[in-house]
Amino acid sequence: MKTIPRRIVTAIKDGKSIIESDAIVSNVSEHFPGLIISDIWSTDSMPVKLDEEKVIENTAFPNTPKNGSYFRYVQIPPDKELGIEAPEGQPHPLMHQTDTLDYIVILSGEIWLIVDQGETLLQAGDIVVQRGTNHAWSNRSDLPCIQLAILLDAGE
Repeated sequence: MKTIPRRIVTAIKDGKSIIESDAIVSNVSEHFPGLIISDIWSTDSMPVKLDEEKVIENTAFPNTPKNGSYFRYVQIPPDKELGIEAPEGQPHPLMHQTDTLDYIVILSGEIWLIVDQGETLLQAGDIVVQRGTNHAWSNRSDLPCIQLAILLDAGE
């Protein structure tokens, strides 16, 4: 599976649908070695304005725009490649909480979803609905995990 995806964007020109752009995603960052985040699209209003693209700052823990959304493609390397280790009885070092509703699809590999009181193994095809909870991702395998995530603003 690709580390950085191709993005095709459609539009309407002279009343006809067109392919407006077709290129490898350029809003990509590597916040930790092997942790590659490709931000595909973002919005900052609801209802969405179909004729505009909102370019966003690519951060590991995003601040979704008010009334907006993020669409990201994420490759998470094995914990051992990141040098991450959670000592027994301690929270995972990458625990975080966002003010978003997240739809996450595991495309390839496997990863553990960790919350304050539990964890579960996710594999390709599994879907997570993450509702603003404290959470972390732990890749305990030997291969990268690729996720597709849509984050929707849930702030007051």
